[in-house]
Amino acid sequence: MRFRSIMTLAAVAIMATASIAFAAAKKPADCACPISGQPAKQDKSADFDGGKVYFCCGNCQAAFKKDPSEHAAKAHLQMVATGELVQTGCPFNGKDVNPSTVITIGDAEVGFCCNNCKGKAEKAEGDEQIALVFGDVSKGFKAPEKK
Repeated sequence: MRFRSIMTLAAVAIMATASIAFAAAKKPADCACPISGQPAKQDKSADFDGGKVYFCCGNCQAAFKKDPSEHAAKAHLQMVATGELVQTGCPFNGKDVNPSTVITIGDAEVGFCCNNCKGKAEKAEGDEQIALVFGDVSKGFKAPEKK
């Protein structure tokens, strides 16, 4: 009986972690343009970090292409929200995500390994929070496997 309880808890933990990494992707129109903050459009996009970033207009698209690094954090945020990037671990250290630490940042849900990392993200606000979590995505996010 105890073994069955342990296995059930393990299965629940695995499913909860998988749901964080594979949260339902939003449509570009449901996300903000990383330049203006206006709703993005499907037909205004640029390739970036293995995926696509969507913009509200051609002017924002051109501004991004001119200097993508200036807008990388907000672009990564949008890419997580649209499923162009999936979470694979804590954004700060790459450790496994604890499902009880999920918070919403901009248009995306993000989980952390522990309450200390969650607290670090929660202390920051606005663009500072976005830059902290999405500025360097190498530890906690990656492009999904292409089928």
